[in-house]
Amino acid sequence: MNILSSADIRKDLREVLISKYGNLTFQFYSDISEADKNLPEADVLITYGEDLTARHIEKAVKLKWIMVISAGLDEMPFEAIGKRNILVTNARGIHRTPMAEYTMAMMLQAARQTKRLIENEQQGTWERTLAMTELCGTTICVLGTGAIGQEIARLAKAFGMKTSGINRTGRKVEYFDRVEPCDNLDVLLTEADFVVSVLPKTKATDRMLAKKQFHLMKQNAVLINIGRGNVIDDEELIGALTEGSIAHAVLDVFNEEPLPKEHPYWRMKNVTVTPHLSGRSPEYQPRALEIFERNLKVFLQGKENYINRIDPDKGY
Repeated sequence: MNILSSADIRKDLREVLISKYGNLTFQFYSDISEADKNLPEADVLITYGEDLTARHIEKAVKLKWIMVISAGLDEMPFEAIGKRNILVTNARGIHRTPMAEYTMAMMLQAARQTKRLIENEQQGTWERTLAMTELCGTTICVLGTGAIGQEIARLAKAFGMKTSGINRTGRKVEYFDRVEPCDNLDVLLTEADFVVSVLPKTKATDRMLAKKQFHLMKQNAVLINIGRGNVIDDEELIGALTEGSIAHAVLDVFNEEPLPKEHPYWRMKNVTVTPHLSGRSPEYQPRALEIFERNLKVFLQGKENYINRIDPDKGY
């Protein structure tokens, strides 16, 4: 069996796989362009998914399984994959720890005026009149109650916060005091001090947060987006921030990445821009490959109990 990786896997992790599975052939490359010549021989493909095209699927004539070692599937050529009935699994859940910690850091930054404090320190300004607030007793609304959203809610509860969230059905989820279906989002927005989106990019999530939603939010509310940029109507958010409808936005993902240097977000004092790194962690690849190995055992045994199996028709 030939396992081809177009993801740039760390050398130490490559060596572990080769030593553990001596009866399998592994070929490691840094991207799909390097791996392209060996696609016809691949039974299994390990990929980040973002550089995979329908042409690659057509070329990989023996391909039976694609392991996407990321959670995002925005760029996957699902139509071509579905026609071939190729198994797809992903690494959903591996981002829960770093992304939840990022969220807590950004909420604390807003509550404790971290940006202003750093500016004052750099300028040698002693300012003790800054308005400090607490997370305890405030309400966080998480858009998306999956693995990441649930970990955010767990940490928020440790800070004494009230937790609400939305998902497709409104089903109850641990660590959330209240969960509503997506259609009831507007109700939760009026009560939230922090709104955190971890939603994926789908037609249903496109511009879910626009003018109406921003005007429903509290004036002291902080919006944090660590899901996908399409969820936010940028023009309306800029307007809401400019007129003071909401207090602050922390944005890690954008409709266009990298964020253009001329974009207004860079110059707005009530916006914190980070370059799509909320999920970064030295444990990223080890956790992703742990899921791969668990699914590899299932694949080799010819069973069907895969972790994080993706439906190509739905894209998730």
